Amino acid sequence: MNLHDETFLLVQLGARIRYLRQEKKMSQLDLSIEANVAKNYISDLERGTRNPTVLILNRIAKALEIDLEELLKGVSDLNYLL
Repeated sequence: MNLHDETFLLVQLGARIRYLRQEKKMSQLDLSIEANVAKNYISDLERGTRNPTVLILNRIAKALEIDLEELLKGVSDLNYLL
């Protein structure tokens, strides 16, 4: 996986988080409070400029009331991680 692929993966993940957050009618602040992360962190994630840990992704999934698998659904290039 090259740097461009990694960046694309983070942008897709961020777009997925934003989509799911908006579907739940949550603000970035709402999600940050529920996931116990800074609001700026959520903003960075949604813009694809942060590389979150699995533990952070799990907290975000729980805050969105979904499982981690659902959070990652539709994010392509995950085969590189397997």
